[in-house]
Amino acid sequence: MIRSVLVANRGEIARRIFRTCRELGIATVAVHSDADADAPHVREADAAVRLPGSAPADTYLRGDLVVEAAVAAGADAVHPGYGFLSENAGFARAVQHAGLVWIGPPPAAIEAMASKTAAKKLLGEAGVPLPAPLDPDRIRESDLPVLVKAAAGGGGRGMRVVRELAALEGELAAAGAEAASAFGDGEVFVEPYIERARHVEVQVLADAHGAVWALGTRDCSLQRRHQKVVEEAPAPGLSGQVLRTLEDAAVAAARAVAYVGAGTVEFLVPPEGGPLFLEMNTRLQVEHPVTECVHGIDLVAHQIAVAEGAPLPPGGPPPARGHAVEARLYAEDPARDWQPQTGRLWRLEVPGDVRVDAGVADGSEIGVHYDPMLAKVIAWAPTREGAIRKLARALETATVHGPVTNRDLLVRSLRHPDFCGARMDTGFYERHLARLTGELTGEPTGEPTAPEAAEAAPDGAGYAALAAALAEAVRDAPGRPRVAARVGGWRNLPSVPASRRYADEGGAEHEARYVWGRGGVAPEPSAYPGVRAVAVRADGVVLEVGGVR
Repeated sequence: MIRSVLVANRGEIARRIFRTCRELGIATVAVHSDADADAPHVREADAAVRLPGSAPADTYLRGDLVVEAAVAAGADAVHPGYGFLSENAGFARAVQHAGLVWIGPPPAAIEAMASKTAAKKLLGEAGVPLPAPLDPDRIRESDLPVLVKAAAGGGGRGMRVVRELAALEGELAAAGAEAASAFGDGEVFVEPYIERARHVEVQVLADAHGAVWALGTRDCSLQRRHQKVVEEAPAPGLSGQVLRTLEDAAVAAARAVAYVGAGTVEFLVPPEGGPLFLEMNTRLQVEHPVTECVHGIDLVAHQIAVAEGAPLPPGGPPPARGHAVEARLYAEDPARDWQPQTGRLWRLEVPGDVRVDAGVADGSEIGVHYDPMLAKVIAWAPTREGAIRKLARALETATVHGPVTNRDLLVRSLRHPDFCGARMDTGFYERHLARLTGELTGEPTGEPTAPEAAEAAPDGAGYAALAAALAEAVRDAPGRPRVAARVGGWRNLPSVPASRRYADEGGAEHEARYVWGRGGVAPEPSAYPGVRAVAVRADGVVLEVGGVR
């Protein structure tokens, strides 16, 4: 029986695994780099071990140090989470050789799926449908477009879409170099690039007694740089035949490598024709919460039970109920080529009946060393429409004070007609990103145009600056306003207006002017005609603009 688990990871997934461990009465051990010394996952663990340094290569990717940490802390099991060492067969063996329980699939299964080329050969023999391979030396114009992919790793690295024959040689070299740098393996291969394909995956769960569950489907088609942004379960709009093919192929893939534990089999679903195997991830996926919400299970709890040798419950997988949608909140600027953002996250609060799996807390410093994902927000409802509406509203009304995030993009994506109508595919952002981020003026964005917005609603950033100034005038607020930074300001005698200047999330500056009177602080009348301060507190301001509070 497992009594103490070390999570060989950080951030959101470490906290999520710790949550299940606490519910099961299992002690927890964190590892941390110097950059993560005060991170939430470290504070929440029962014990923590330092991995000297900040770069992943010196810390979370040092399997030898992680195993030493587990032994030193008295853990008797290791859970790898996702990313880092989660699909490293050598690390899995090192954990086992140290006498610890490995909460993951057998190392041989990890190895079998580590190379996409070897995995496709193996699964082709098992009857899993595959895309036709292409010889890079024999590709012709008629074969284009093609996809160059790294044989190892994932996360979109070492992947290139090639639409011109003259570019193929250079893209092969670039993809190989990127793969070698990221994964230590420069092998790449080429296959047809399927336009308008959907990315659909099947969650599998297997025990050591021969049982394999297919826990429905997930659609992960909304991606940027081949990395997922929005996921949902079950995948909408698929025929019964396609669903059967997906689940049968996923089970066949798991059985082909004697899989044990939780894993995901990923497919491309073309506009016409049947699903085609993409890869198998031999770990827990980032998007596993949507499956948990729909099937009413805890996948981490099942992983632990299977690692202890328990069989899966009799009767097969629990049936699906309702619909769940997940959005990944990143500290990044979609309008500037998805550029990661850094700085202090002053506050993150998501209202509503939604699940929030966050790797950060109020006051967390967002640095340069790790993935910029702040949190996953997951909404469940009896219908897909209800889940989308609930998630969009929760994100829209969330308090996110700090670096620029993709929050507005997520809201607009969830409300886009193509997504709402289940007409999405992996090229969604290639077609719609500019409009969704407002880069193309005069084009429909799903939001009011600038003139319409000016007539229909107050200047949100300008009034946010005013509200912030009023709050600070009373007392420095414990949180931060919905403006990125206070640029400067001064305060005169109460008889004359005071002003403060702020920069909003887009970098534009706003001057907020206010006065002190017998009734307290209020907007300067000449600067804000028709605006009244209904209530002013250090932690919140209520303005009435044009009769609307």
